[in-house]
Amino acid sequence: MELKPRGFSLGTMAVFRSGLLVLTTPLASLAPRLAPILTSAARLVNRTLYVHLQPGMSLEGPAQPQSSPVQATSEVLDFITHLYAGADLHRHLDIRMLLTNIQAKSAFLPPLPTSVQNLAHPPEVVLTDFQTLDGSQYNPVKQQLERYATSCYSCCPHLSSVLLYPDYGTGEQPVEPLDAPLPSTIRPASPVARSPKQPVRGYHRGAVGGTFDRLHNAHKVLLSVACVLAQEQLVVGVADKDLLKSKLLPELLQPYTERVEHLSEFLVDIKPSLAFDIIPLLDPYGPAGSDPSLEFLVVSEETYRGGMAVNRFRLENSLEELALYQIQLLKDENHKENEEDKVSSSTFRQRILGNLLRPPNKRPELPSGLYVLGLTGISGSGKSSVAQRLKGLGAFVIDSDHLGHRAYAPGGPAYQPVVEAFGTDILHKDGIINRKILGSRVFGNKKQLKILTDIMWPVIAKLAREELDLAVAKGKNVCVIDAAMLLEAGWQNMVHEWAELGSSLTNACLCSGCTTHCREGWPQ
Repeated sequence: MELKPRGFSLGTMAVFRSGLLVLTTPLASLAPRLAPILTSAARLVNRTLYVHLQPGMSLEGPAQPQSSPVQATSEVLDFITHLYAGADLHRHLDIRMLLTNIQAKSAFLPPLPTSVQNLAHPPEVVLTDFQTLDGSQYNPVKQQLERYATSCYSCCPHLSSVLLYPDYGTGEQPVEPLDAPLPSTIRPASPVARSPKQPVRGYHRGAVGGTFDRLHNAHKVLLSVACVLAQEQLVVGVADKDLLKSKLLPELLQPYTERVEHLSEFLVDIKPSLAFDIIPLLDPYGPAGSDPSLEFLVVSEETYRGGMAVNRFRLENSLEELALYQIQLLKDENHKENEEDKVSSSTFRQRILGNLLRPPNKRPELPSGLYVLGLTGISGSGKSSVAQRLKGLGAFVIDSDHLGHRAYAPGGPAYQPVVEAFGTDILHKDGIINRKILGSRVFGNKKQLKILTDIMWPVIAKLAREELDLAVAKGKNVCVIDAAMLLEAGWQNMVHEWAELGSSLTNACLCSGCTTHCREGWPQ
């Protein structure tokens, strides 16, 4: 199916970094048309696509069209879900539905802004699904479109405009809708019969919570519905600290400050008239359990029980229950067998396993042409198994335990210093150091242990450097140092990157079949 603006060749058209898509098709007809519209828009915009909903607007009349309020109904909220479900098929795009003109039913209705709304990524092109009778890029219509866009939002100078004319499947290949009709976006705690045109109630203040790691389209549905419901303030709890411990691959979670930064930009972009209070969520209840001014809480299918627990907690503390709005999960149509079938941050973290997230340290003091990886972790963590696996792939392996045995064997570089420090009574009759007796002297005695490590660690490091030279002489390109005490001994300067085995990150990486490590120096 060919999806392109008529009168243009996509091969010769510019690709824009950011765009504004103005949707004018009536809502009842828009959902099944959305997939080809997004596909067509995604060929012209490669980073950020803003979506502005103005059903029924004409760009061919004598008067310049103005932005007008769109009543928030069940149909509108269901469209939000359709939009972000469709957006997940275009993962190169950050799609954001603008909500300034979407108004819920409320005694308090903030007026539409009289000034232009600033956007984080000013559009370079404005697109529309509006069609002229002759199917052309008719200049007066495009001029109306450009004036409309610039009257609503901050756009780049020399704004371009395109009438999309997607192929809606009237030929031999009918267009399938995004999926079977999605169930209703929101489900109030007290089920009521709803028609698509039923207005959605607005509230003064409400709350929503989550981890919001790598902000994705399911997050955007949750946040967008919360923004439609809230008329004055939205409290956003962002999980942190203890609430992150049970997450899959917590080592790969974005830092709290980074998650808040992305979250804040998205929220201010889609509804700048709201006051946002973004706070760390440190317990399961958060402000939703204690703030008497809150009126609603938006939850997902997975967190609905948590919302019920919040309401029980509020009742126990003589507070009114919150109106709960449950948002359906978005299906991930491209998930693999070992991944969840929903759009989730956990899946995104799994997918970056094996990717180098930052360049490894430069080690000019190490042999040229040799890449050195350190493996550390407690006994039984799997260091040796991983080392042998990498050896099978051609790596040269240095076992620090074996170097230690060489170091304090009779005639070894650490033998005499150890005997002088701990006495001849640590020796077997044949002169070999009795490791059991030596261990009983140092373990549990920090002072004695430091004496031993001050002797052994520099010697082992020197032997390891000799082994690195041997690896080069054998023509090896990759070397693995297996060392339980790599960090304690300060041997990070002997490797380009290191991995601590035994963490959930490394275990997941190994289970996924990764042979490259994900992050220099993790976990930190």
